[in-house]
Amino acid sequence: MHHTRTLARTALGAGDVAVTALSFGAAGIGNLFTPVGTAQAAGAVDAAWDAGIRYFDTAPHYGLGLSERRLGDTLRTRPRHEYVVSTKVGRILRPLTGSGSRAGDDLAHGFAVPATHRRVWDFSAEGVRRSIDASLRRTGLDRIDIVYLHDPDGHPRQAFGQAYPELERLRAEGAVGAIGVGMNQTAMLTRFLRDTDVDVVLAAGRYTLLDQSALTELLPQAAERGKSVVVGGVFNSGLLADPRPGAPYDYAAAPAPLLERALRLKEVTARHGVPLRAAALQFPFGSPAVASVLVGTRSAEEVRDAAAMLAHPVPGDMWAELCAEGLLPDGVPVPGAPVPKEPRPCA
Repeated sequence: MHHTRTLARTALGAGDVAVTALSFGAAGIGNLFTPVGTAQAAGAVDAAWDAGIRYFDTAPHYGLGLSERRLGDTLRTRPRHEYVVSTKVGRILRPLTGSGSRAGDDLAHGFAVPATHRRVWDFSAEGVRRSIDASLRRTGLDRIDIVYLHDPDGHPRQAFGQAYPELERLRAEGAVGAIGVGMNQTAMLTRFLRDTDVDVVLAAGRYTLLDQSALTELLPQAAERGKSVVVGGVFNSGLLADPRPGAPYDYAAAPAPLLERALRLKEVTARHGVPLRAAALQFPFGSPAVASVLVGTRSAEEVRDAAAMLAHPVPGDMWAELCAEGLLPDGVPVPGAPVPKEPRPCA
């Protein structure tokens, strides 16, 4: 019997749902951009388990339910009290009937799956309940631990007025353990932290070595209110995983100045014997509000790499040099350093 590693866990907000420092983003096993075979998908989840990951994030949107089904298939045999699953609400999947069901694939939405369903935006209270019920059926799990409102950017009134209060009711009833919102922007997430009682926000791509926009308001607000932040997109779609001409940044080709900055970051980290991926993965933990870094992985190999990068030693003087070179802004909190009470040069 091989030994399974354990990773540190952090409770979300004031609640009792605790997540591991590294979490498994399951969009990839929903065939994000390119197909992933069933065995490879299961292998990725198994490798995550072996690496000590106990927090798995999915959504109906990912492969029109494929991600939820695959995640459930692989986790159902595991002790239920040992792991935490989050899914999302806000898009209902409606079956396409008749000739529409042969309407090609779902690649317009980014997933290499047949277009068997269409997504319908729905942040009503009833939509929230129906979405969670459907997710329970697809995963085959007895409960969903964390439910996020998924990308409510264009639906603020319904999200704040209907979906959020419904999540709060479900949490009070004990039907879900923790509630939150997941988005690629910081402004509305900050508003949720300020105006509601969410436990957690999932911020994608906005707290990375290239983009610290979450540092202005979102992270201080979370820290002040005792709320948690899960950080996704730490590689900014791939630019920080492998900076080279044509590398993607936020789902498009990286602009030249950003590519140049990524290459300079890589130069500095390499001087300290640190892969850029390790620096990118560990950077968000400088903020005390960050509970977990969510990495989208589609194979056992990618999972093992992420776990190795999280564990890779990073010397404090590497962060100091990134600051000295102007590659990180003054006052940015870095891992391993005391959290400054006042913004100060990060050297």
